[in-house]
Amino acid sequence: MSAVHALERLFCVSIDPAVRALRRLYYCGEWIESHALHLGCDSAVTLARKDRPAVERGFRLRRAGNAIVSPLGGRRSVHPVSACVGGFTRAPRAAEVVALRAELDRARDDAVAAVRWVSGFDLLDRNLDIEFVALRQSGEYPMNDGRMVSSKGLDCPQQRFSDVFEEHQVPHSNALHATVKGRGAYFLGPLARINLNFDALGPTVTGVARETGIRWPSFNPSVSIVARTLEILYAIEEAMRIIDGYEEPAAPAASWMPRAGVGCAVTEAPRGSLYHLYETDEHGVIRRAHIVPPTAQNQAQIEADLRELAPSILPLSRASATALCETVIRNYDPCISCATHFLDLEVARR
Repeated sequence: MSAVHALERLFCVSIDPAVRALRRLYYCGEWIESHALHLGCDSAVTLARKDRPAVERGFRLRRAGNAIVSPLGGRRSVHPVSACVGGFTRAPRAAEVVALRAELDRARDDAVAAVRWVSGFDLLDRNLDIEFVALRQSGEYPMNDGRMVSSKGLDCPQQRFSDVFEEHQVPHSNALHATVKGRGAYFLGPLARINLNFDALGPTVTGVARETGIRWPSFNPSVSIVARTLEILYAIEEAMRIIDGYEEPAAPAASWMPRAGVGCAVTEAPRGSLYHLYETDEHGVIRRAHIVPPTAQNQAQIEADLRELAPSILPLSRASATALCETVIRNYDPCISCATHFLDLEVARR
């Protein structure tokens, strides 16, 4: 979606409001199915032994997200293909969209239960000096549009992303680090979005958020898992709102002509703000591309968080220290391959 928006900006494409609504619905499904993957144990098998209803609830929520993405995505919910410059290769019929309503009605109760479940976890009690960054869009919770804002006063259009943020190589890693120029590491994702857009969640979600006893905005990264479940609830509510007002677009995609130029865009992927930039020639062939995914942008903040945590793990066994570090890393929702079997911890005692 970030790629599509970047190219639409480059080619000066105007989007039908009905297509824009479908794109928000698309992202609702993506957020639900991605956020619902998070567990309170090391595996679904372990959790099923401890709390089978929680696992079943998680599968139901993920199924609700899949149910939204599949009819919009053009095939199964993993790696959907139908989003294109100008809209979609195919717009769903009204009957297909309305058919999603019943499953979302059921999923809403599961989402409220999930918020209450994760807010009861034994979360680390921390308060860090973090700069949270996310999109902010007047009048709605951010998904596909908005300005880049932060908890430390940043406010700029998406087109200035490369003026405000920079990537650089560090000696100890192949992963690039991203920083706010002149300031340092920052934090993307559900917790950042809620901290910076709490007022746009709507009365139902904000009411459930206050029931958790967490003070928002929160500067405790461990609260990220609660933020994810709140976004599941928001996405379900928003999806139902879009479905209730859905009208089929006059055409699934707007027409456009290629041209030479540069276009960039940011959208709020489940893990945070995702930046794409493309330069094309006069035939629309991409000659240069630059992508800055949220996991990479969070890298510097993850390492800063681990450095702050390091003194507290010294008295722990290796297994306990490893589990604690993995928990801290997963607060930032790294991509799936990075979130499983990834940490080889060494403690050097001198």
